[in-house]
Amino acid sequence: MIKIIDLTKRFGSQTAVDGLNLEILRGEVFGFLGPNGAGKTTTIKIMSGILRPTAGQVTIADINIQSEPEKAKMLIGYIPDDPYLYGRLTAREYLQFVGGLYRMGNGRIEAKSEELFALFGMNGWVDRKCEEFSHGMRQKLVFSAAFLHDPAVLIVDEPLVGLDPQSARIVKDLLKQYAARGATVFISTHILSIAEELCDRIGIINKGKLIGLGTLEQLKMRAVRSDIDLETLFLEMTNSSAYS
Repeated sequence: MIKIIDLTKRFGSQTAVDGLNLEILRGEVFGFLGPNGAGKTTTIKIMSGILRPTAGQVTIADINIQSEPEKAKMLIGYIPDDPYLYGRLTAREYLQFVGGLYRMGNGRIEAKSEELFALFGMNGWVDRKCEEFSHGMRQKLVFSAAFLHDPAVLIVDEPLVGLDPQSARIVKDLLKQYAARGATVFISTHILSIAEELCDRIGIINKGKLIGLGTLEQLKMRAVRSDIDLETLFLEMTNSSAYS
């Protein structure tokens, strides 16, 4: 469903992503881990069509995100780590706007919006302007917008930032349900317990290069101790030149 082929992104003399190759399958929850500055968000922005790569390509369901961006983006739901909303719109108006971008009919937009507002406990806020929202409420609305058109691919950068425990549980359950229905879920996170709980496979990136890929059990096989947890494994791999 997602193919990343020889992906490279440079900013001047700095290489943020360096020859990255990944394939994420339909129905898979994939965790993308790495320390700050490793290249995670740059990769996600290229996958979602916000940045253009210096070299290489990304395809979504065999559609090249660079050469056919509109067609590819119709398949994607994207949740950034720092949500941006149009402050003068209400939550309801924002979802109407997003649904229009995805060419959804008004009836479908309204029905799906009501379903998502109820799910995230937003019903008292739907006709208030986004500029009044807390970070957590903004994050709920961004998730609602991403789920609105039932995307085939969900790309999530730090999924639980700002969410209360109940909303975090809803999001985790939704992500698992989407994958079970055949969607592909790509998650970048600093919270390693999320990767352990949700992800079928994990990729670890450091200094722009992929240094580990596989199930948690497969990654543990590379460790010094067999009883190692993901946090210790992550620190061991990203701090050791043996994995670079």
